[in-house]
Amino acid sequence: MLAPQHRIYACFFLFAVALGALLARMPDLQVALGVNKSELGLTLIGMSIGALISLTFSSPLIAKLGARATAFITVLGISAIFAVIPWLGAAPLVFSAFFCAGLLAGALEINLNVEIDRIEAQAGHGMMNRAHGFWSLGFFVTALIASGIRQAEISMQLHMAVTVAIVFVIGGFVIAGMRNAPARELQGDADAPMFALPTIGLLPLCIIGIAAFLVEGAGIDWSAIYMRDVFAVEPFIGGLGLTLFTFFMAMMRLFADPVVDRFGARNVAVGLLLLSAFGVAAVWLAPHPYIALFGFAAMGAGCSAVYPLAVSAAAQRTDRAPHLNVAALGQVTFVVFFLAPPLLGFVAEHAGIRISYLVCLPLIIYALFCVKALAPKRGLAEMGEGWAPGEAGRP
Repeated sequence: MLAPQHRIYACFFLFAVALGALLARMPDLQVALGVNKSELGLTLIGMSIGALISLTFSSPLIAKLGARATAFITVLGISAIFAVIPWLGAAPLVFSAFFCAGLLAGALEINLNVEIDRIEAQAGHGMMNRAHGFWSLGFFVTALIASGIRQAEISMQLHMAVTVAIVFVIGGFVIAGMRNAPARELQGDADAPMFALPTIGLLPLCIIGIAAFLVEGAGIDWSAIYMRDVFAVEPFIGGLGLTLFTFFMAMMRLFADPVVDRFGARNVAVGLLLLSAFGVAAVWLAPHPYIALFGFAAMGAGCSAVYPLAVSAAAQRTDRAPHLNVAALGQVTFVVFFLAPPLLGFVAEHAGIRISYLVCLPLIIYALFCVKALAPKRGLAEMGEGWAPGEAGRP
């Protein structure tokens, strides 16, 4: 019998498998739609818009439906939408599908994060990082498989159909046994607004989170297209950028906690941001595809634990209720998903896709000046203080 947290881990994993399979086929989707990079970025933004709306307004509905019903609708619904996208022949239709998937993704984020937060409160030890590590692990697995599938010239339609079948079979079994975990005691004002604006003191943490999100978006959304356009490599080699990015992100998330405990959140964040900057620079200047692949690996490791560290710092602030600070951080930093796809796509279309990676560097440098907002040592109070609704499509 599966433990409650294992069901949450599996849901994160399956969500990543479905999303990763589709994102690995971005070059094929671009060709099928007949759009340029800028137009593709505007199409992808549909999911971000839907997710932000859902993150802001879907909490009452999730509370009414419960964890199991919400998981059924969101995990299986998102994979079904992704399986339909390859059959849509026009960018506006794909935008609409991404928007609907985003609505479900936002609800999925709230549901799974709240449940794992409640489960770890019962258990008395942290599980949040590991849960998000399973999302990254799912992305790595599907990216690795997708590289071979593209090399074998298997159609995007068949690829996504098989993926959704796997998600439905495994997801149906896993979710069927899910039960609502006991709620935590309410902290702060229960009537607080759903959209919690950041305070001045929270802004440095927002900058840190946005920098991590921008690097993640650049690595996940555009790596396959970068490898195709810059080096004209075979599909398998082109897909390795996404594979390496997600592998190193997963490994860092799964094993970062002891490192943070030993060296402190501030020092770890500095190291990871510097690694992100190094990876971005390597991709920007890469003279050979293997240098670019090394850069994507460094980017994945570098952005892995930065946002969770910012979430922990927000939860420890004492200026107002922890859940308000965590929600504000998540909602505000998520705005980067409105900006990243069209921004990077616009830059890639008009200045070259190499330059689109250069755009990430100034924000990473700015984030380095904000790390004083993080604690020099990680305290036990960080564990389980709240959940973060950010990284929609990306836990």
